[in-house]
Amino acid sequence: MKKSIFKFNRIYFSLAMLLLMVETIIGLYMHDDYIRPFGGDFLVVILIYCLIKSVIQCDMNYTALGVLLFAYLIEWCQWLHLINILGLQGSFTARMLLGTSFAWADMLMYTLGILFVWLTERLVRCI
Repeated sequence: MKKSIFKFNRIYFSLAMLLLMVETIIGLYMHDDYIRPFGGDFLVVILIYCLIKSVIQCDMNYTALGVLLFAYLIEWCQWLHLINILGLQGSFTARMLLGTSFAWADMLMYTLGILFVWLTERLVRCI
Protein backbone atom coordinates (compact mmCIF):
# COMPACT_ATOMS: atom_id res chain seq x y z
CA MET A 1 0.00 0.00 0.00
CA LYS A 2 1.39 3.39 -1.04
CA LYS A 3 1.87 6.07 1.58
CA SER A 4 0.15 9.36 0.79
CA ILE A 5 2.32 12.45 0.41
CA PHE A 6 -0.56 14.62 1.60
CA LYS A 7 -0.38 15.23 5.31
CA PHE A 8 -1.42 18.37 7.18
CA ASN A 9 1.33 19.96 9.23
CA ARG A 10 -0.01 22.59 11.62
CA ILE A 11 3.42 24.08 12.40
CA TYR A 12 4.11 24.94 8.76
CA PHE A 13 0.49 26.07 8.37
CA SER A 14 0.78 28.37 11.40
CA LEU A 15 4.01 29.83 10.03
CA ALA A 16 2.37 30.34 6.64
CA MET A 17 -0.59 32.17 8.22
CA LEU A 18 1.73 34.36 10.28
CA LEU A 19 3.77 35.20 7.17
CA LEU A 20 0.57 35.90 5.23
CA MET A 21 -0.48 38.40 7.89
CA VAL A 22 2.97 40.05 7.80
CA GLU A 23 2.90 40.19 3.98
CA THR A 24 -0.58 41.72 4.07
CA ILE A 25 0.55 44.39 6.53
CA ILE A 26 3.60 45.12 4.39
CA GLY A 27 1.46 45.32 1.26
CA LEU A 28 -1.16 47.59 2.79
CA TYR A 29 0.82 49.87 5.08
CA MET A 30 4.49 49.87 4.16
CA HIS A 31 5.34 52.42 1.50
CA ASP A 32 9.05 52.74 2.13
CA ASP A 33 12.13 52.01 0.05
CA TYR A 34 13.36 48.95 1.97
CA ILE A 35 10.83 46.76 3.79
CA ARG A 36 8.16 46.64 1.09
CA PRO A 37 10.41 45.98 -1.91
CA PHE A 38 13.01 43.78 -0.21
CA GLY A 39 11.34 42.31 2.87
CA GLY A 40 8.20 41.34 0.98
CA ASP A 41 10.15 39.44 -1.66
CA PHE A 42 12.33 37.76 0.96
CA LEU A 43 9.26 36.62 2.92
CA VAL A 44 7.05 35.57 0.02
CA VAL A 45 9.19 32.56 -0.91
CA ILE A 46 9.22 31.50 2.74
CA LEU A 47 5.42 31.83 2.80
CA ILE A 48 5.03 29.68 -0.33
CA TYR A 49 7.47 27.09 1.05
CA CYS A 50 5.52 26.89 4.34
CA LEU A 51 2.20 26.60 2.48
CA ILE A 52 3.47 23.67 0.45
CA LYS A 53 5.02 21.96 3.48
CA SER A 54 1.79 22.46 5.43
CA VAL A 55 -0.09 20.05 3.15
CA ILE A 56 2.54 17.96 1.34
CA GLN A 57 5.18 15.76 2.90
CA CYS A 58 8.13 16.15 0.56
CA ASP A 59 11.88 16.58 0.55
CA MET A 60 12.96 20.00 1.77
CA ASN A 61 15.58 20.38 -0.98
CA TYR A 62 13.11 19.72 -3.81
CA THR A 63 10.50 21.96 -2.23
CA ALA A 64 12.94 24.83 -1.72
CA LEU A 65 14.27 24.51 -5.27
CA GLY A 66 10.76 24.31 -6.71
CA VAL A 67 9.66 27.44 -4.84
CA LEU A 68 12.76 29.32 -5.97
CA LEU A 69 12.23 28.31 -9.60
CA PHE A 70 8.57 29.33 -9.35
CA ALA A 71 9.58 32.76 -8.00
CA TYR A 72 12.11 33.14 -10.81
CA LEU A 73 9.40 32.19 -13.32
CA ILE A 74 7.06 34.88 -12.00
CA GLU A 75 9.87 37.43 -12.18
CA TRP A 76 10.70 36.32 -15.74
CA CYS A 77 7.02 36.82 -16.66
CA GLN A 78 7.37 40.36 -15.35
CA TRP A 79 10.42 40.87 -17.58
CA LEU A 80 8.31 39.71 -20.54
CA HIS A 81 5.45 42.06 -19.47
CA LEU A 82 3.12 39.05 -19.54
CA ILE A 83 0.45 40.94 -17.65
CA ASN A 84 0.21 43.39 -20.57
CA ILE A 85 0.36 40.63 -23.18
CA LEU A 86 -2.59 38.92 -21.48
CA GLY A 87 -4.46 42.23 -21.22
CA LEU A 88 -4.65 42.00 -17.42
CA GLN A 89 -2.90 45.28 -16.57
CA GLY A 90 -6.22 46.68 -15.30
CA SER A 91 -6.77 43.80 -12.87
CA PHE A 92 -5.71 44.53 -9.29
CA THR A 93 -5.59 40.80 -8.50
CA ALA A 94 -3.43 39.98 -11.52
CA ARG A 95 -1.05 42.82 -10.69
CA MET A 96 -0.76 41.60 -7.09
CA LEU A 97 -0.14 37.97 -8.08
CA LEU A 98 2.03 38.44 -11.16
CA GLY A 99 3.61 41.78 -10.37
CA THR A 100 4.34 44.47 -12.90
CA SER A 101 8.06 45.09 -13.14
CA PHE A 102 11.19 42.99 -13.28
CA ALA A 103 14.06 43.68 -10.86
CA TRP A 104 17.32 41.84 -10.28
CA ALA A 105 17.00 42.79 -6.60
CA ASP A 106 13.83 40.68 -6.44
CA MET A 107 15.75 37.68 -7.76
CA LEU A 108 18.37 38.23 -5.08
CA MET A 109 15.75 38.47 -2.32
CA TYR A 110 14.02 35.28 -3.50
CA THR A 111 17.37 33.51 -3.44
CA LEU A 112 18.23 34.83 0.02
CA GLY A 113 14.76 33.86 1.31
CA ILE A 114 15.14 30.28 0.11
CA LEU A 115 18.70 30.14 1.43
CA PHE A 116 17.30 31.22 4.82
CA VAL A 117 14.67 28.45 4.62
CA TRP A 118 17.27 25.85 3.68
CA LEU A 119 19.69 26.87 6.45
CA THR A 120 16.89 27.04 9.04
CA GLU A 121 15.60 23.59 8.06
CA ARG A 122 19.12 22.16 8.28
CA LEU A 123 19.67 23.71 11.71
CA VAL A 124 16.32 22.53 13.06
CA ARG A 125 16.98 18.98 11.87
CA CYS A 126 20.33 18.99 13.73
CA ILE A 127 18.76 19.97 17.04
